[in-house]
Amino acid sequence: MKEGNSVYEPRDRKEVNSVDVERRDVQERSEPSMVAATFIKYAAYLIIFFGFLYFLVKYVFPKF
Repeated sequence: MKEGNSVYEPRDRKEVNSVDVERRDVQERSEPSMVAATFIKYAAYLIIFFGFLYFLVKYVFPKF
């Protein structure tokens, strides 16, 4: 390797190992009803969370 050069350059081709790459094809299986139910669930979580924050800011924090 030359000084200042950070790239590894093998002297002999035997030093280079072949790498097997595994390829997987992932198929999305989503049912529209499940997606809608999940969206409604997380929307409800957000509404409850922001409602709790509103309660804290409006009623609890002013008492301090």
